[in-house]
Amino acid sequence: MTQLKKQSTDYTLYLVTDRGVLGEKPLEQAVEQAIAGGCTIVQLREKNCSSRVFFETARKIKEITDAYRIPLIINDRADICLAVDAAGVHIGQQDLPAKAVRRLIGPDKIVGVSAAALSEALQAKRDGADYLGVGAVFATATKSDTRPVTAELLTQIKQAVRIPVVAIGGIQASNVQMLAPAGIDGIAAVSAVLAGPDIALAAKRLKNAFTEARHGI
Repeated sequence: MTQLKKQSTDYTLYLVTDRGVLGEKPLEQAVEQAIAGGCTIVQLREKNCSSRVFFETARKIKEITDAYRIPLIINDRADICLAVDAAGVHIGQQDLPAKAVRRLIGPDKIVGVSAAALSEALQAKRDGADYLGVGAVFATATKSDTRPVTAELLTQIKQAVRIPVVAIGGIQASNVQMLAPAGIDGIAAVSAVLAGPDIALAAKRLKNAFTEARHGI
């Protein structure tokens, strides 16, 4: 991924994978359907598998994201990112620091950092993060270790940093309009897209709801 492509990344609808909400649906099929519905970037999150399985899964998902020219972000694992030549890595507050990840993956790949406090957001920016994942903005059952982020804090973070901010946590088509005043660059979705019977339609509805809210329609 060139520097120009990295800077022009579209974070509007950021899909985060989670096999736990897929049921019997194959992951590769679910990702392709989500992209068809409007997802603009995909993060592969695999918490309960071996490195070999993660690598093989990432390689398969990258074939799909490459076909649609969508960036693939790898959760936590810089080694997997490099092994499959993914677009970048997303890290949490308990993972390797952004500075260390940047040294590992180089200047041209994307580094995303989770933040739930203004101090964390500012530190991530100083350390070279390309975007922030901020949340949980609403209650979510997808992750048990989330910290709540108010609409006011989301706005403060967006105003304090000069990099894209993506809201995450319990976002649905019915509540996304509450986030629009913060001026965020995108929303991340897990179950809102992947848990339903029609993944493409769910993605389309969520993206449309956010786009309309963002443009005051």
